[in-house]
Amino acid sequence: MTPIKLCSWNVNSVRLRAPQIARFAAQEGPDIIGLQEIKCLEEQFPYAEFKDMGYEHIEISGQKGMHGVATVSKFPLMRMDTDFCPEGHARHVSTLVKTPTPFEFHNFYIPAGGDTPDPKANPKFAHKLDFIDRMVDYFGARLSENARQVLVGDFNIAPHENDVWSHKQLLKVVSHTPVEVEALAQLQACGNFTDCARAVHGDEEKQKLFSWWSYRSRDINKSDRGRRLDHIWVSPALKNAVGDKDSHQVHRDCRLWERPSDHAPVIQILDLID
Repeated sequence: MTPIKLCSWNVNSVRLRAPQIARFAAQEGPDIIGLQEIKCLEEQFPYAEFKDMGYEHIEISGQKGMHGVATVSKFPLMRMDTDFCPEGHARHVSTLVKTPTPFEFHNFYIPAGGDTPDPKANPKFAHKLDFIDRMVDYFGARLSENARQVLVGDFNIAPHENDVWSHKQLLKVVSHTPVEVEALAQLQACGNFTDCARAVHGDEEKQKLFSWWSYRSRDINKSDRGRRLDHIWVSPALKNAVGDKDSHQVHRDCRLWERPSDHAPVIQILDLID
């Protein structure tokens, strides 16, 4: 078995938070990081800083001042041709990771969806659902391939009642509404994906799992009004590579650093067969 450490992190500006990413990389040593909301064009990305961290292989989908995703890796990457965003935003990058046992790494920043959970009244919410529909079409069509796939990113949906600080109070709040939860369930079902966090921690334990806290929360440990918006999923071919509870961690301590992102990095260790 070869363990590989994967990370997903909405950094809310990669140029601003490159020093924090370097600090985290030095502490935790992830092999691959899926970054979301990098907020820069490809040519503005701080390549040198990431190569100094040990990430020689970088694939980016950038956009000026908003959105944007990047996958940085210690293993060679081959870009895959995918198109999920009906608005043409830089919200995904798909790569084949060339380890001894290659696998696909799909990095997503799903639209947040605005404030009104009604696709007829709110174009942003309709965009979110359309984006997920395209993901369902793509991964559903490939289910028979038995591909080794990892999906990571800021999905902007907290699906389980223990993925939010208050299930009842957030049922009508975008990110936890029934229509979004159902859309995400369809995505998970189309590829028979395993949600790593819930696979290792379980729903029955009633354990709250959060990866995002509003900037309005001055002390997240005191109020702890969070949501689990950041996910790492694996396809059936990689299900057995998911380990025990220690294999999946949300590093909420990073949310307490000075000038942090509102998201904490999420780690998943997979035991890949050589």
